[in-house]
Amino acid sequence: MTLRPFKQVDVFTATPYLGNPLAVVLDGSGLDTAAMQHFTHWTNLSECTFVLPPSPEGAAAGADYRVRIFCPGRELPFAGHPTLGSCHAWLEAGGVPRGEHIVQECGVGLVKIKPDGERLAFAAPPLIRSGPLDEADVALIARGLGVAREDIAAHAWCDNGPRWRGVMLRSAEQVLALKPDAGILAGLDIGVVGPRGKDGVVGPQADSDTQFEVRAFFPGNNGMTEDPVTGSLNAALAQWLIGAGLAPARYVAAQGTALQRQGRVHIERDADGTIWVGGHSVSCIEGLVRL
Repeated sequence: MTLRPFKQVDVFTATPYLGNPLAVVLDGSGLDTAAMQHFTHWTNLSECTFVLPPSPEGAAAGADYRVRIFCPGRELPFAGHPTLGSCHAWLEAGGVPRGEHIVQECGVGLVKIKPDGERLAFAAPPLIRSGPLDEADVALIARGLGVAREDIAAHAWCDNGPRWRGVMLRSAEQVLALKPDAGILAGLDIGVVGPRGKDGVVGPQADSDTQFEVRAFFPGNNGMTEDPVTGSLNAALAQWLIGAGLAPARYVAAQGTALQRQGRVHIERDADGTIWVGGHSVSCIEGLVRL
């Protein structure tokens, strides 16, 4: 075993322990998939990443580093909070990008990341599947969420690796009140979003800095699991909502409220049409891990 630099990073928050934690092994060289998966299980976190040199093909295309992303049970081609958290850790460890953007190589290919003030933001990867959900799925999701079918104001596939099914409820308050039924929704990855505002106009309320409330539900080892803050889901929701005229080109989403977290996801579509998904990250644990 080798001592390797390690960080545990809280993502989508500037305040430690109010975002979504991520384990980052900053030198994953020489570790096979089984070792990476085993360590991921040991951390007992939703995700763990292993930073590696880019592949020859990735380096030729401009990648600064490569990352392998694991959750309990499997490797992921892409995930949002591991992307921002790994980049934060890489930069803190002395990483220097070769160009204007930091370029991460991962399972979906190359992902651009840019500094955005004190935050980092990644360019949302293209959707693998989009368009409306089947009506049978919508009815099932409504039943599993415990809402009336008419309370689902809009819906779409939000598949960018994780196979999110996105539904929009009529208000942020409805989203926060949800108590999903794991038995009904088993096998489905569900992203729920609701606008915060008055009279159907999207905008922050006086006591909030956000325009939307988001929650993410997916099957876990103990039934339905809720993710504190989910970059991949927010990236896909932004592509859907902005494209459909359901959200402005720039907004902030809250996530994790129901779990006593205060995640903030900053969304912006630039002049070229690229959607950037950003947030703060903060290192909570730093040291060495024996792997």
